[in-house]
Amino acid sequence: MAIGRPREFDLDQALDRALEVFWRHGYEGAAMSDLTAAMGINRPSLYAAYGNKESLFRKALERYTEGPARHVNEALEQPTARATAERLLYGTVDTVTAAGRPRGCLVVQGALVTGSASDGVRAAVSAERMATEVRLRERFARAQEEGDLPESVDAAALARLVMVVSQGMAVHAADGVEPADLRRVVEMTMANFPGK
Repeated sequence: MAIGRPREFDLDQALDRALEVFWRHGYEGAAMSDLTAAMGINRPSLYAAYGNKESLFRKALERYTEGPARHVNEALEQPTARATAERLLYGTVDTVTAAGRPRGCLVVQGALVTGSASDGVRAAVSAERMATEVRLRERFARAQEEGDLPESVDAAALARLVMVVSQGMAVHAADGVEPADLRRVVEMTMANFPGK
């Protein structure tokens, strides 16, 4: 059995670099030449390590949700519905405006507009957004069961509201809106948040 040459690059570091290219340019805007240059590898090495461009994007998306966007999972672990919404929204502001990173959100903008050849990528990103909303709705429903949110609150509508605010802030951040202005949006949202 032949033994291949050992990899001469760090898989995680190269994936982080690919993530930044996708985050900055979106799925379709990220050319293979941009990806290989940023990752410091050639095309055959990219294909051998990550598969095709779509597979690389999916790995980068997973890396994004576990890394820069980990505030979403942290938010869902908060003890109250209010703390959950605050952590998610303030975490969004921090993520989409962080110095040294692309502005905006990979999950919101990475594949929002793609051609039909990229339907799989668009569907994956959409599924990621919807899964977050479902988890948020479930968290708010649990808060109702625990007496933390009034029973009269529509948990699904509240989850949708929080997601729309979060995603809207990501778009505005990509347009250059300052973090302080986005924090004021969070403050206004939380001033009208139901419950304790």
